[in-house]
Amino acid sequence: MNNFFRTGAKASLILFSSVLLASCGKDDQDPGSEYAPDMYYPVSYEPLKQLADNKNAINPGGLNMRVPAEHTIARGKLGFYTHISKDSAEIAGRELVNPVARTTQNLEEGKVLYLRFCSPCHGETGQGDGLVGAKFKGVPNYTQGRYATLPVGHIYHVIVNGRGRMMPHGTQVNPQERWKISMYVQQLQKGITDASGAETADTGSTSTDAPQGASTTENTNPVTGTTADPTKDTRN
Repeated sequence: MNNFFRTGAKASLILFSSVLLASCGKDDQDPGSEYAPDMYYPVSYEPLKQLADNKNAINPGGLNMRVPAEHTIARGKLGFYTHISKDSAEIAGRELVNPVARTTQNLEEGKVLYLRFCSPCHGETGQGDGLVGAKFKGVPNYTQGRYATLPVGHIYHVIVNGRGRMMPHGTQVNPQERWKISMYVQQLQKGITDASGAETADTGSTSTDAPQGASTTENTNPVTGTTADPTKDTRN
């Protein structure tokens, strides 16, 4: 009986070793066979995943994510397109025009964004007296010297690309939000912290391509805390 069990154990060990060796291939990129692949690969299309047996029946070529046509600008985004190099803030100040209308609502959203992203350095009133500005000297005061007359395009450009010790914020705020912040900074240049003083005659860019309000067909990043119901999800 003991010999029977020993023989069985040896046979099982040999069989297990053979299966283990057979499962190892020369191709280090081959994942081999997968057990229950449906747990890993969804039936629905995913934009960042392309499976050989899950071709998109709608898009040409069966691709899930289509690359925009070269040298094109999305409809409604012409006013957000900038071709100015990151070291040319002065040129941006002369050439860039704010495509967002100067309204009380946009100023209020710009104020919320400014307090969230900019006030730690520049202070709530733009005088460079934020907590970070008090620790690290050299943060500009928007109400004094040349900073009080910087054009909106210059401010926008610096928000995107940074300047001096200020790091770029282009990945933290989208183009619409950058223009709203720039718009509110111009209020601070005048020493005005109230966001309700918009001039109705100033409607931003006169371009017919300027977007009118938030998009209803694409994902946007609404400013929280500026709606009548701050808890309501306005992205849909």
